[in-house]
Amino acid sequence: MTAHDSHMTQSDLFAWSMEQDPNLRSTIVTVMLLDTEPDWDRLLRMLDRGTRVVPRFRHRLVAAPWGLTPPRWTPDPDFDLRWHVRHFALPEPADLASVIEFARTEVMSAFDPARPLWRLTVLGGLDGGRGALVLKVHHSLTDGVGGIQIAGEILDFSRAGTAHASVPAPARSEGGVLGDIVAWNWSAGADLVRAGWAALPPIARRAVTNPVGAVRDGVAMAESLLRFARPITRTLSPQMTGRSLGRRLTVLEVPLEPLHGAARRAGCTVNDAFLASILIGLRVYHSRHGHQVEQLRVAMPISLRRTGDPVGGNRITIARFVVPVAVDGVVDLMRALGSTVERWRREPAIPLSNAVAAAFNRLPVGLLTSMFKHVDFIASNVPGSPVALYVAGAKVERVFAFGPTTGTAFNITLISHTGTCCIGINSDTAAVPDPAVLAECLAGGFRVVAELDGGGHESPAPVDQS
Repeated sequence: MTAHDSHMTQSDLFAWSMEQDPNLRSTIVTVMLLDTEPDWDRLLRMLDRGTRVVPRFRHRLVAAPWGLTPPRWTPDPDFDLRWHVRHFALPEPADLASVIEFARTEVMSAFDPARPLWRLTVLGGLDGGRGALVLKVHHSLTDGVGGIQIAGEILDFSRAGTAHASVPAPARSEGGVLGDIVAWNWSAGADLVRAGWAALPPIARRAVTNPVGAVRDGVAMAESLLRFARPITRTLSPQMTGRSLGRRLTVLEVPLEPLHGAARRAGCTVNDAFLASILIGLRVYHSRHGHQVEQLRVAMPISLRRTGDPVGGNRITIARFVVPVAVDGVVDLMRALGSTVERWRREPAIPLSNAVAAAFNRLPVGLLTSMFKHVDFIASNVPGSPVALYVAGAKVERVFAFGPTTGTAFNITLISHTGTCCIGINSDTAAVPDPAVLAECLAGGFRVVAELDGGGHESPAPVDQS
């Protein structure tokens, strides 16, 4: 690990700084429903190994004097696994609603910044002898894909257990504060020089051989950076306008195959079917409140993860863009969304998101927080496990992830697990005062899209949390 890698990225620092406004906290809470309670000792051994596989789970953030570098990931000298792992028995009636309510309190509470930014709670006493895990992590520790990678490294593929290679304890980093500041800035400068040196020959050649094209490319990049980083000052939804610190969590279960089938019929992706389902549901939701909506603005994670990157870590950037709602025909809507998303994935500015964040990090935080509160919703689609997974002898039946709202009305995250789309909705109570109605409308959107596939699949519906 280089000195550069041992610090928060500029993108993570930007998100971390925005948390001066608690509405912009980057907390992820994942709920795993289990068919039985996990074995406590096995669970602790699993987690001990997991924090060795991903050492950042043993690190805390230490700020540099006068902000001369981003905060540094430093081994916690007081790391205590049992502080991060708790075991509670839920009071009766212990059911899914009890688990979701506990997860809601985790979503709304802040981390202790003096310790590693995660906590796992085992919930026992559920009906039928079942159990649940509620994992709370800061987004800087991992993104959705990184979380699935971590699960594959530490979870089992059978109830009896899976042999995993032993992992040594991570080495402690050495060096004083001054040396760290010098090393980080040297590393950051060297990276910049290497990138510029690598880019110089093709730029020079293009300037000589095709000066008009070179100018056109420069203009295109400038326009792309403007689209990517421009402030958002107007909420498109006429209904979901309020913002608060209150959160409500709801879940949906949707069979995966109908979404696959609908996507195939339209020549689109499952993500296109996912987005279309949401927008059809939101069209109905707004109609129930007496509003007609033509467009909404979504924030969508775009992965920057590359082959060879370490397990875990936050390697996404967030693109914010307008999507159509009032498109007649499900297929036409899916195709329009597919074109929009693909265009954003190819934006020239996307690979430069860390540099954009570095520029923002030099501005007063108060100037920037409001630009996040006019995006209507966040949507994230994370491919999960197609095979059964086990945690310390307990089978994982469902996995629901509740991503941060980050100033939007709600975050909706889909994780596929053994043929079922587990959908977690984290909504702001000021923007969505009736989360059950929103969930019902979204379930209706998934039914509409699934009908493209035919085949008589089970219709999606909100999971009973009462």
